[in-house]
Amino acid sequence: MNPNFTKSADGLIPVIIQDALTKNVLMLGYMNSEAFEKTKNDKRVTFFSRSKNRLWTKGEESGNFLDVQEIKIDCDQDTLLIKVKPAGPTCHTGSDTCFNEKNTSINFLKKLEEIIHDRKINPTDNSYTSSLFKKGVNKIAQKVGEEAVELVIEAKDNNADLFTNEAADLLYHYLILLSYKNYQIQDIIDILEKRHK
Repeated sequence: MNPNFTKSADGLIPVIIQDALTKNVLMLGYMNSEAFEKTKNDKRVTFFSRSKNRLWTKGEESGNFLDVQEIKIDCDQDTLLIKVKPAGPTCHTGSDTCFNEKNTSINFLKKLEEIIHDRKINPTDNSYTSSLFKKGVNKIAQKVGEEAVELVIEAKDNNADLFTNEAADLLYHYLILLSYKNYQIQDIIDILEKRHK
């Protein structure tokens, strides 16, 4: 991959940042050759800031880094698409994107994972999720099994409300089990994507 930084007088090329999971376009920035090399080496997005006139790693102040998952270049070799795993909101306003896009359902799943993780590391007495973590893997796995059986039972009938609620219960407890084992849904998605290829 050889971006052509000579096409513009300032040696900068536009870089589109996309969430690797949700596919939302998060922001647009610019890179020079030095920022590009740093991004490749660090696996974390670094731009050339036109306002600061220096290299700028996104998240260097906020902690909302953009961890690189994949880099692509367009057919003219003068625009990059970088797919990232954001460590928090991308926009300085606190929004997930700089284009004020509404959260998608997959974003809610990420948020739910964050809430579950928080209940794991900051347990509270009145939290059902915290109580499951406290009881350990056997109880959590048992709940996943129970919810799976209940979903199978509801699948045999035609009550959409009961079926979808049992599906939600299973997914919720599955996310708890993943968190207990120190995995995220993205780890499972990565496996499914590899199988698809």
